Amino acid sequence: MNRTIKDYLAIGLKGMAMGAADVVPGVSGGTIAFISGIYEELLGSISNINLGLLKTFKKQGFKAAWKQLNGNFLLSLFIGIFISIISLAKLIKYLLENEPILLWSFFFGLVLASIIYIAKQIKKWNIVSVIVLILGAFLAFYITTLNPLVSENSSFLYVFIAGAIAICAMILPGISGSFILVLLGAYKPVLNAVDERDYKTIFIFILGAIIGLLSFSKVLKWLFANYKNYTLAALTGFIIGSLNKIWPWKETLTWRTNSHGIKVPFNEQSVSPFSFDGDAQFTFAIILAVFGFVLILLMEKLAVKKQ
Repeated sequence: MNRTIKDYLAIGLKGMAMGAADVVPGVSGGTIAFISGIYEELLGSISNINLGLLKTFKKQGFKAAWKQLNGNFLLSLFIGIFISIISLAKLIKYLLENEPILLWSFFFGLVLASIIYIAKQIKKWNIVSVIVLILGAFLAFYITTLNPLVSENSSFLYVFIAGAIAICAMILPGISGSFILVLLGAYKPVLNAVDERDYKTIFIFILGAIIGLLSFSKVLKWLFANYKNYTLAALTGFIIGSLNKIWPWKETLTWRTNSHGIKVPFNEQSVSPFSFDGDAQFTFAIILAVFGFVLILLMEKLAVKKQ
């Protein structure tokens, strides 16, 4: 595929959008990859990292191996993701603490529109597709109701394992890798490491993520190659079920004290904005949700026009 510098800049911007989504515990970067039209290419490119690539490198050199890897695509994408995570970590952290309703509203609209987009990719609906969708929705919903671990573990081994598990969720539309980190009690240590430029912890986390990514991408690639409709149905279900996690209005059931001695929500449940205890910011929330929804529709139109 012949691409121009402009194309790679666009891929980098998509990577930045993925990175921004992955920082928020409840939104999946995989969803952004899917609606921006690069999901299957991403899986295929990652799956190319194998022994065959090493053989190509030995026999034909770096240039041939880089082409087989689709290296320019991956490099542009991951540079975008890295820039986004590094630059937006503080902003997302601030918004989560100070304007959670508005932040969740934007992403709620964005994810809601992505359900329509992904469901439209399913070429043939049957009873199995519907069952798979329902099961995916129930599984994702159940995950959003789980209680996070009380303790926050920052040991290198635990951060490595958390990275390997979370990356599987990060590339699954609907299942948030950041939320998995929250459940594992590793979200705060990882976010602090990024915020404080703790490169050793960041490296351990990335190493774990690479191992998990190389393994899981092959499974997803195989599913897309052999059971694409059912896989898309499952992913649509995952996203539907995940909406509970990013519902803007929450009621805190229990609290916990974090490592800094500050009380933070531990267990929450979704409530109606009309019964929300506090300023529901309803008007601004609706505006941002509509903006997120329309943004996805515009992205879809642009993608169709380009094709």
